[in-house]
Amino acid sequence: MIELSIPGQGLIELEHLVCDVNGTLALDGQLLDRVARALTDLRDRLQLHLLTADTHGRQELIDRQLNVKAVRLQMGEESQQKADYVRRLGAERVVAIGQGANDAGMLECSRLGICVLSNEGTAIQALLAADLVVPNIYTALEIIENPLRLVATLRK
Repeated sequence: MIELSIPGQGLIELEHLVCDVNGTLALDGQLLDRVARALTDLRDRLQLHLLTADTHGRQELIDRQLNVKAVRLQMGEESQQKADYVRRLGAERVVAIGQGANDAGMLECSRLGICVLSNEGTAIQALLAADLVVPNIYTALEIIENPLRLVATLRK
């Protein structure tokens, strides 16, 4: 668990990290360099959840690389499916990371939504739904690993 107190927002207790896969953790169906290591470093404090439509059909390989079983989404209403998943976990204890239009629902309903700028592009809906926008997945994971950076950015 990660606990932090943000002036103007109170105490935040995070237990789950929910990530989109393609465009966020992977590009063209291939896991980005150093992502596996960064996620491994966080797994002692947060439970990792991957949500994907498996656009490139390579999720099985990514699952093996990360030693996790991603949740495969049904085609259609993917943003709603992701938001529903976050709510079932307990949205107040979730940090979510994504960049696509289908990530907007989970970014908006999670306690902390982080939108990453991606080589695949970043949807305006995701930008508007997030609490925080960062230049890439590495920065997003570093901020979670060093939560005082969140305090500095999100204080009111």
